[in-house]
Amino acid sequence: MANIIDTLQKEQLKTDLPVINIGDYVDVHTKIKEGSKERIQIFSGTVTARKGTSLSETLTVRNIYSDVGVIRIFQLHSNLISKIDVVKRGKVRRAKLYYLYGKVGKAAKVKVRLATKAQASAAKASSSQASAAKASSEE
Repeated sequence: MANIIDTLQKEQLKTDLPVINIGDYVDVHTKIKEGSKERIQIFSGTVTARKGTSLSETLTVRNIYSDVGVIRIFQLHSNLISKIDVVKRGKVRRAKLYYLYGKVGKAAKVKVRLATKAQASAAKASSSQASAAKASSEE
């Protein structure tokens, strides 16, 4: 019985998720249904917590709109999430950033982590491959 449940869970796991760490600034693209129409809405914010494993893994994202902190909890492997983009990497020394909840403005910011040499060279290589592919498609 446990094997059947495990196989069903493995089928439903998303494999295209980026590496998301605590403190990262992310754009979460969620599907919103309004009547018979469906659209994608983007929620941007700082990742303050990650909980759970496998299908029950959640991502807590916080952003400030009009001096009010808005917190949303997303199921990572839900069908309602179309994609997650990591905009900036955060430099933090905590597993949970609940201390940000009481802060507003500049005090609620997380320092940006600079890319390592390996990450920078990988990004440069991928951008050069993309530009080469674009140049070949233009010909």
